[in-house]
Formats: sequence, C-alpha cells, structure tokens
Amino acid sequence: MSNKSILHKVLLLSLLNLNLYASSILTDYRQYGVEGIEKKMDAELTQISYWNEFLKNIDTSFGYIESYKSILTCNKSQSTLSLFQHNEEKKFTLQEKYSAFTGKVKGDKTKEGDLKTPIGVYDIEKKISKLDSFYGPLAFVTSYPNLYDKFLGKDGSGIWIHGLPTEQIRDDFTKGCIAINNDNIVCLDKELDIESTILIINPDNESEAVSKKVLAKILANLYEWRYSWIYNDTKKYLSFYSPDFIRDDGMKYSKFIQYKTRIFNKQERKKIIFNNINVIPYPKYKDIFQVTFKELYSSSSFQFEGNKILMVKIDKDDNFKILTEK
Repeated sequence: MSNKSILHKVLLLSLLNLNLYASSILTDYRQYGVEGIEKKMDAELTQISYWNEFLKNIDTSFGYIESYKSILTCNKSQSTLSLFQHNEEKKFTLQEKYSAFTGKVKGDKTKEGDLKTPIGVYDIEKKISKLDSFYGPLAFVTSYPNLYDKFLGKDGSGIWIHGLPTEQIRDDFTKGCIAINNDNIVCLDKELDIESTILIINPDNESEAVSKKVLAKILANLYEWRYSWIYNDTKKYLSFYSPDFIRDDGMKYSKFIQYKTRIFNKQERKKIIFNNINVIPYPKYKDIFQVTFKELYSSSSFQFEGNKILMVKIDKDDNFKILTEK
C-alpha cells in the first residue's frame, strides 16, 4: 500500500470523530486535495492549545521524552548516581540509587585536566569492557563534550561512568568521571540499553520538573519553526535563530542567514517529519533546553534522515531562540 493510500485511510478515519472540524477538513480535501489537508494539519501542530491537551497525562518529570527508556541522574553535591526507568504506566520511577565518586574539584568542567565533572545532558556512546583494572570491570563512555559544551567553548574528553580499581588503591574522587562500586556497575550494565539511555549531571539537587505550559510552548515553537521551513517563510524561519547562533561546523549567524536565504529562494517543495522528540531542561540554566529528534527531510535537491539537536534559549516572550544546532 502506498504512503498516499495510507494517508487517505488515516485522514478518513480521523474525519469520523472531528464533527464540524471534519467538515472543514473535508472541504479542503475536496477543493485542494491531500496537500491542502496537510497544510492545515501542519498549522494545527503549531498551536499551543494542541500541545497543552496532548501533555495532560504525560509524565514530564524530566521534560518531554519520546525516545529514552532509562534516565541516569548524577547529583554531584550528594555524590549519587540514580537510575530512573519507564514503568508500565509510562512514568519514570526510581529503580536504584548508587553512591558515586565525582571530580576532585567542584564546579562545571570547562577544560582538559581541570579535575571537574561536567554539568549537562549526555548520551551514552558505548560500553568498554577491555580496559585498565583501575577503572573496574567496565565503563560507559559519555558524549562529553556535547554540542552545547562546544558552543560554550569547553574542551576535554574521556568522561566515563566506570567502576573502582580491582588491583590499585584509589582516592575518594575522580579526575572528572563518575565512578561507582564494581558490583553496582555490573548490575547497571544489565539494566541499560545504552541507545535509549540519557545521563543528566546536576550540580546539586535533581532539577525541578519543568511546567507543562513551558514544554507545550517549546513544542509549539518547534512545529512553527518546521511550518515556516516547509512552506518557505524565510523571515519567520530565521526569526527562531539567536544573533549569537553558531552551527556545529562553526558557521556563524550572518553566514547562516545568507545560506538559508539562498536555499529558501529556490521555493522547493519539502517533506519534513519529526519523531522521537525529546525536550530536556538543561541543568544549571533555567532558560536553556536541549531539543532532539529524528528528522526525515526530502526535497527535489536534498534527502536526509537522521538525528537533529537544537540548543534553545527561552526569551522574554517565552519563545525559543536557537543558539546552536547539529
């Protein structure tokens, strides 16, 4: 069955429950075809009212999460590493809390060798099981420095979650990693699918849950940004970018404006789909959020399917401005 046939079936089933709104959709379909309906649906996804209703019964303890089943949180001031996982009710519940060693020096990591554990949101990139006995039986490699770390000019590498020495004596701190008891890290390994796990490192207590109102606004902004992208509204699209914007490859705001304007001037028809969306409040900053999603992009000149990261800052009008993206 073709994608268009599937779309027709979904739309017709949806129409049965939409009453007066369905009549409007059906009229659009009669007059403009599927494209007319798609544009109307795309516009509806930009409405904060839709997202307020959508989020009503969703657990937003750690933000809006679609693609992670496990969340590790490290509380540096309390020296703990906690594991939260989705339960049958799709709520994140505490499964385990481990005592942990962190960096010798307090504060957020900014450079190589500063002996600090970073503060931020990180993926687990891989597991290492063949390593020096100083690091215990295994280690999880984090994505430090992440996109936002690089935007802030931080450097360094090799931030792991690992075990304790099996043959050596160690201090009660690390050079910046997170270290837990060997039995605990073996147990943790059995619990994790690293591809669906995220690590949040907090400077002190766990971050307060962000309000659903704020999350709804960010999601509405995300789809308004998408809408302007699909329908070639250059001015609106670029309004979502901060003058401080720097793309992950180093392209700065002025060059980015020129580049995107040239592309939009082609007036190409585009198909853009987002899924596996995550909106996570960034530790230490009340107005910074990490937004990730899988993007499917298709136009006559370019095809892309892959992961996208936006770091956004909420402005005084509660709209987001993109600081950097990858």
